[in-house]
Amino acid sequence: MNSNELKSESRERETGALNGWGMLLFNLVWLIGVGIWLGLAIRGGAASHWQILSAVLVELLGAGMLGGYFTLQPNEARVLILFGAYKGTVRNSGFWWANPLFARSRASGSPAESVKQAWNCSTSKISLRARNFTSDKLKVNDKRGNPVEIAAVVVWMVEDTAKAAFDVDDYVSYVHIQSESAIRHIASIYAYDRGEENEASLRESADEVAAALKRELQERLGKAGVLVEEARLTHLAYAPEIAQAMLRRQQAEAVIAARQKIVHGAVSMVDMALRELSEKGVVKLDEERKASMVSNLLVVLCGETEAAPVINTGTLYQ
Repeated sequence: MNSNELKSESRERETGALNGWGMLLFNLVWLIGVGIWLGLAIRGGAASHWQILSAVLVELLGAGMLGGYFTLQPNEARVLILFGAYKGTVRNSGFWWANPLFARSRASGSPAESVKQAWNCSTSKISLRARNFTSDKLKVNDKRGNPVEIAAVVVWMVEDTAKAAFDVDDYVSYVHIQSESAIRHIASIYAYDRGEENEASLRESADEVAAALKRELQERLGKAGVLVEEARLTHLAYAPEIAQAMLRRQQAEAVIAARQKIVHGAVSMVDMALRELSEKGVVKLDEERKASMVSNLLVVLCGETEAAPVINTGTLYQ
């Protein structure tokens, strides 16, 4: 049995809390009523020492209940923890009251710190709003071993508050570190430029790379109760030490691709011209004249400068 099997995943349990306004009214009536009774009893001399002590304790209990009030804004949740035990999550926005002994966050550190957190009356709030961050520019090697600089923007939100609070130490830091690791991994399985037919690349297959990055992030961040809404590359470039060499390579590839297209179009136009002349009987050409015409047309169509026409007043054989 490995450590992963021993570890149990947390599961969020949505719970409710008491209406804050109703509890506030009850709390005020409690404090004022007990205070008035205690004052009248002491003034009239009708209360014993035990009754006075009991009234003081009840008054202190009512004052302690004032620490149970909290508010939640839309897309905000509070994790309820009582002496280290998870009691549920309140997701509804509004003014609420809960047990004032619910801790601010999960207990950690020394026993003294655990007791301090257990008696803390503040709220343990987790934002459920969508967040985004842009990673730093990372220098990694692509599929072919070329060093590249890459960065991405990640849009995420907390989906399971129990996992975010208990399954990782700091879910915000976890998101940042795991995102950097995922970006490095994605960069290593794609080439910067396409090398083979129909090969996906970082530069030309933006949607495919973004989908792969999102899947990778969701697999990693799901352990922290995080939902990845979008992930996309924001920066992609060769590393400075090879940028000039790769730029020359790209320019050479572009020139070759352009030449191939030009030659293919020129050959098609020459073939069309010879066929049209033959079919319409404009002129009868032998093989030598056809070769000369093909040569001249290719020079005109493939040349980078304008061709200067030469008028032949004789024949091809003189």
